[in-house]
Amino acid sequence: MGKTNQKILVVDDETDILELLKYNLSKEGYEVKTANDGIKGVEVAKSFVPDLILLDIMMPKQDGVETCRQIRELPEMANTFVIFLTARSEEYSEVAAFDMGADDYITKPIKPRALVSRINALFRRESKKKKESSTITIGELVVDRTSYTVKNGDEKISLPKKEFELLYFLAQNPGKVYSRDELLQNIWGTDVYVLARTVDVHIRKVREKIGNDHITTVKGVGYKFDAN
Repeated sequence: MGKTNQKILVVDDETDILELLKYNLSKEGYEVKTANDGIKGVEVAKSFVPDLILLDIMMPKQDGVETCRQIRELPEMANTFVIFLTARSEEYSEVAAFDMGADDYITKPIKPRALVSRINALFRRESKKKKESSTITIGELVVDRTSYTVKNGDEKISLPKKEFELLYFLAQNPGKVYSRDELLQNIWGTDVYVLARTVDVHIRKVREKIGNDHITTVKGVGYKFDAN
């Protein structure tokens, strides 16, 4: 185990990229495993349970978007970061990536030092959030950031990381209306380019899981959490 005690899975069909990223991430102290296609990537993820997955979009047998969808369906992967690696810059690729629950989207060619720095920053922000953890209880809804769990009465609800962060952020300030841009900045950060539609998709998914009573759409403005 590396000095960071954090595990990273790299899934890409290009051997050179796998070797390059494994070398640089291992040198940084991460425990790294690799897979050269999406199907194998899911298999390795199940046994390895990484903290972060670097996932190529264009791969044989199974592309990265479908691989991400399958990974996000695994309860043990709910809090795993997923960063897409791709040579494609079309808007629909980005939309598909974030719709499947990606945390970041990096275009090739990859600069190893910049990527490692980005990953380190991601983990530092996560560590800071955990130290600031607290539990929000509104009616029968309990949002616990310490364990990243949500309960609605006796029902335990599984939410991927970004959906959880979105719910927690809104629930922290019930009644306050946030624009899509404000939600993008606070949940995804300023160093990740995400389309406004991504917020709508994540809101819809949260509503499907916790019900439609808690998050209200304010037409032409944004969203708010209703505590009533």
